[in-house]
Amino acid sequence: MAWFRKDKKKLPSPAQRRESPSDVWVKCESCGETIYRKELTRNHWVCPKCRYHFRISSRDYVELLCDPGSFREADAGLLPVDPLGFVDRKPYIERLAEYRQRTGRNEAVLCGDAEIGLVPIALAVMDFGFIGGSMGSVVGEKVARTVERGLEGERAVVIVSASGGARMMEGVLSLMQMAKTAALLALLNERGLPFVSILTDPTTGGVTASYASLGDLILAEPGARIGFAGPRVIKQTIGQDLPQGFQTAEFLLEHGLVDAVVDRSELRPTVARALRQLSRLPALPED
Repeated sequence: MAWFRKDKKKLPSPAQRRESPSDVWVKCESCGETIYRKELTRNHWVCPKCRYHFRISSRDYVELLCDPGSFREADAGLLPVDPLGFVDRKPYIERLAEYRQRTGRNEAVLCGDAEIGLVPIALAVMDFGFIGGSMGSVVGEKVARTVERGLEGERAVVIVSASGGARMMEGVLSLMQMAKTAALLALLNERGLPFVSILTDPTTGGVTASYASLGDLILAEPGARIGFAGPRVIKQTIGQDLPQGFQTAEFLLEHGLVDAVVDRSELRPTVARALRQLSRLPALPED
């Protein structure tokens, strides 16, 4: 009867039979739905059930927004230094090296020239994955150079913001970027060149207090957290409870601080139409 007996050692355990690669499924952080990763990728990392917008990288936004093959990166070699010799849990220099290795990027913003809806633009896209998208001297410089390329080439400027604010490891040098970028955007406005600001989750601190809030058109993704100081700090300062949904994109839209809340699936056509209108160009046939 040996031929009738099953060799149990060769059979996979129930746990092994249930196993699947951990990166095949993703759990929605809002509704808890388990989503097939490939479906989520096709859906621009938006939950198909509740429309929760996951955070995505700067490269993802470039692919989402720009006309195919039109993006050309600029200032990729700019690297931050450590003027203060800053050390918290680890030296700032080591932290920078860690995030370069983790993200494959040199800094928290990706800049270049591109086209959206056949409109030439200068583009800057912040990346929250690099030290929380914090704005240090290089981030500010790259954003400033983006605006300068818009001025020199008579191009519209588009900036996608995702940031925890100014980078404390660079002290006052990071705060100086607020004035530098705002001054250049004032020149852009004087020239009558469009600036579209796109706010994603989160956009806070010095970025909100400078270029992110200066767009001719300010768009926000659904549910994005947008503000300057955190809710707890504000509550302690004013001694009052804050309204429901305070600092969400929808709350800011209701109170006139953003122009529209746009689902990620509609972001590219919305920006394309806006750029053509602001540039006084005729609408494309497909619009």
